[in-house]
Parts: sequence; structure tokens; C-alpha cells
Amino acid sequence: MTLENANHHRVASEPLLKDLLRDVSRSFYLTLRILPEPVRPQIGLAYLLARATDTIADTGAVPVEQRIAALGDLRRRILAPTMERIEWPELRAHQSSPAERTLLERINEALALLFQFAPPDRELIQRVLSIISEGQELDLLRFGRASRENIAALNSDEELHDYTYRVAGCVGEFWTRICVAHLRPKPGVETEILLERGIRFGRGLQLVNILRDIPEDLANGRCYLPWPALRIIGLEPTDLLNPANEPKLRPVYNEWLKSAEGHLATAWQYVLELPRSWWRVRLACAWPVLIGFRTLDLLKTGNVLNPDTRLKVSRREIKSILWRSIVRYPSERAWARLPGVVSDSGIG
Repeated sequence: MTLENANHHRVASEPLLKDLLRDVSRSFYLTLRILPEPVRPQIGLAYLLARATDTIADTGAVPVEQRIAALGDLRRRILAPTMERIEWPELRAHQSSPAERTLLERINEALALLFQFAPPDRELIQRVLSIISEGQELDLLRFGRASRENIAALNSDEELHDYTYRVAGCVGEFWTRICVAHLRPKPGVETEILLERGIRFGRGLQLVNILRDIPEDLANGRCYLPWPALRIIGLEPTDLLNPANEPKLRPVYNEWLKSAEGHLATAWQYVLELPRSWWRVRLACAWPVLIGFRTLDLLKTGNVLNPDTRLKVSRREIKSILWRSIVRYPSERAWARLPGVVSDSGIG
């Protein structure tokens, strides 16, 4: 075992990457547990630090300027080692979730773990977190003073494209680079092609979230659907508060659904191009894609503006998707057809 590998194993044994990760995200914790050991600590720590930036950005009781400053402080600490500790008493005090409060209390431990990694891994973690935190700052500048009575919207499809990269596409890119660097055998497809598909993977999942969460985002004054596209069909962001306007929204909404479906089709191709011996990574990637396809089914028929009937895949269906993916894995043909099995949409 090399020194670098030994360091990875020591990091992986840290309670911070086990207990705290389990508490702040039970769904991702299940994904993390199935990942192979050579990539588990890097992905786990990156997620934990990204969750910290997300917690800071979402603490609405703290003024926007203070949250932006805290994100900047954390990004600087991520990018450069220093003995200076970060303390956020006000941010911690306003956490309703004990797990997220603990995460902010233990942020200095997480930062210390970051600098235990070998430089190539550390730099990949730093890069993805820098992109994510900058995206969250931009989000606060756009929406920090928005409210249900004063809804702000994205200005263009280009802004939507940029947003989905900053908060999710870059994660697909990071995930791909870490796995290609540490796992064998190498995928048969060129790395640059896999990276491009990994970015679309992340973008697709984020677009599904945006299309699913419209009522919740509007309640917080956020409209991620670009207003020029809405104006073409005679709608303003405030009109989306009325579920009766859903039929008027539906034609342009369906175009975004098609875009999300195209991204997920590329994501499924990404999964199929991973070596079959990477079964742990394949399963971890397949689950969100398959759940994403099933979510699109619900969004095609339900009223996406109705806040009282949130369209979400049930726990029962999720368990069925996980079970089917495992049972069908021995047959590559059956595995490749999974999206058509769990979703009415298929992938063409």
C-alpha cells in the first residue's frame, strides 16, 4: 500500500465522513456507502463541504450580505491552508436541523481533512467546491431579497444553462475525474467524452429538480424558468403562483421537459459506458437517473404549479427501482433497458 492509499484509508475511517454524512443526508449516505473505497472519502468530503455551503446560502434568517461573506470566507479556506479557524455563531444559531448545526460547528475538522489528501485529489475537490460556492453566491445576489410578493426570475436560457452547470454539472465532471483517476480498468470511451456526458448528467438532474420544485421556489421568490420564455406565452413569474395557469405554461414547460429527458438519456449512456466491473459506481449513478426518468413521468401529467400536490417519486417506487437495478445487473441487455422498465418515457 502506498502512502497516498494509506492516507485515503485513514481519511475514510473518520467519523466525520460517516456519522455526520449520514445525519445531513440519508439518501446520499446510501450512495456513498456503495461507492468503492478508493473514491469514497474524496466524494464524501466534497459532498460534506458542499452541503455546508448550501446550508450557509439557505439560512434566510441571516442577512444576505453576511451569508455571501461567509461563503467567501469558506471558499478561501478551502483553496488555501491556514491555521485560522472559522466561527459562525449566528449562522449556527439559526439552524433548525441539529445535523446542519453540527456540520457548521465542525467545519474546521472538515477543512483539516481536505488537506490530508494528495494534491491531485485535493485540487479536484477544491475546484468543484469553488464553482459550487460561486454559483451559490450568484444565486444569493439574484434572489437574496426576493419573496413571494417580489419574485425574481432568470433572464435567459444561458443563465439557466450556467446555473445548472455551477450547482450540478460540475459535480458530474468532478465525479468522473475522481473515478477515472482511481479505478481500474479505464472506461473504453475517451475521458473527454465521458466528462462531457458527466456534465450533462448533473445538468439533467438539476433541471428535473427545477421543473419539479416550481411551487416551492416561487414561495421563496425564486423563478428558475427564464422570464423571456414565459413572456412569449403571455405569463409573468407571478402568474405561476396560480395553478389555473398551468395549461398556458404547459407548451413551453414541455420543451424544458424534453431538454431534461435528453440530458438523462445522455446520463444513462454515461452509465452504460462505465466498465461493468465498476458495479458499485454504476449502481450509484443509475439510481438518480432512473428516479429522474420516473419523476419526468409524473411531471408530464400532473399540475406542476399546484403546491398542494407535490409531484415526487414515492419511497415505495424508489425501493422498487433500486431492487430492479440490482436484480437485472447480471444481464447487460436487461440492465440497458431499465429506463424503459421504470419509466413510461424510455430513452428512445
